[in-house]
Amino acid sequence: MKYFRWILLIVVAGLLGFLVVEFLIVHPLKMNLYLFLVIVSGFALVTLLKNSFRQKWVLLLALAVAFSVFLGSYLLQTRAFLAREDNRPVPELTRAKGDPGDGHTAIIYFTHGEPETYDPIGWINQFNEFDEQEIDFIPLFARPFFAYQLRNAYLKVGSSHHRQMHLQMLQSLEEAYRQEGDESTQFYISFLDDSPRPDAAVIQALNDGASHIIVSEVFLTISNHTAEGEELIHAVNVEEYGATLEFTGPLYDSETLRKMFIQRTNDHIGEVDPSKVGVLLVGHGQPDEWDVEWPTETEQEIGFREDLLKDFEHAGFLPENLSLAWMSFKEPKPAPKAEEFVANGVDMIVFFSTAISADSIHSQYDIPELVYEADVPDDIPILNLGAWNDDPIVIQAIKEKIDSLME
Repeated sequence: MKYFRWILLIVVAGLLGFLVVEFLIVHPLKMNLYLFLVIVSGFALVTLLKNSFRQKWVLLLALAVAFSVFLGSYLLQTRAFLAREDNRPVPELTRAKGDPGDGHTAIIYFTHGEPETYDPIGWINQFNEFDEQEIDFIPLFARPFFAYQLRNAYLKVGSSHHRQMHLQMLQSLEEAYRQEGDESTQFYISFLDDSPRPDAAVIQALNDGASHIIVSEVFLTISNHTAEGEELIHAVNVEEYGATLEFTGPLYDSETLRKMFIQRTNDHIGEVDPSKVGVLLVGHGQPDEWDVEWPTETEQEIGFREDLLKDFEHAGFLPENLSLAWMSFKEPKPAPKAEEFVANGVDMIVFFSTAISADSIHSQYDIPELVYEADVPDDIPILNLGAWNDDPIVIQAIKEKIDSLME
């Protein structure tokens, strides 16, 4: 019987570690249940320690044992969370090798992707990829809390519009080709962090008889995201099936895309003089350690926005009221720059989620929250001009990249 209290201590502490991780990572519909279970198991652990280990040195030993077991259970469950498999379906490749297809071109619209409701699988893949590459990121013990923050963001915005917006953009892109009389080119959506995966879309295009496959990379920069997609696509070995494969590359060098930002700003400032408008271009940002592995991500994000600042200046906006900022990992953050605009006497502030291709948690929540932290008088409006989205100029920019590879 004297050992029973120790066995019970180990069981309850281990259960608490397991439940804490589950509470942090589960779907919103289950989080209240797990919160209740955490509270119950935590109360049971405290009660057990208080009533069953009365001597001071025994209590200290029991606390040490409980903490060690809790931490071990927490880390084991965290590893189980990170070991979840990506179960997105990939169709069977039924086309015979060497089959030249029927001659038509397939456009694989490839972008980041984000589930409409909370699903951490994309970030699980990201964590595991960086671990394999030995790139420092969030420590293991903190990753369930990262999932918790992600879930909170979804709860605050309701749902991500990312997927639906990209489907709308793909439809606009297809319509642009149909209006030019192109009835043969076929179009397929694909996402890095949603379904269908890019390799699944390529396989479907091969099965449908495509002879020429063009992957339209709807990203701003060359990064680990574009590399992951290209790796999945190359693994299909398109050439073995008689088709050719080309990639458009991201849009960091698109002058047409830059025009959208000027046009959208002018459309929204109304009668306000451009010289009295502050424009904030908020980038995504990545840790400095990642810049060693993927320098193009930061270099191209900065270069695109610096060129865009020059475009704004040529359009009549004052250089002192134009600025770059970062959402994550880098400085400056948006709020201090917005406050500088106020000090310069602006009548309005507009901001963009410059590197975000379509509405997402970043553009719907993360970046606006950072901007609205600024101490700005109520009579100075702050306009969120968002991500790129289904703007005709954006569609034109994407199409120009594809057209340069069309036969």
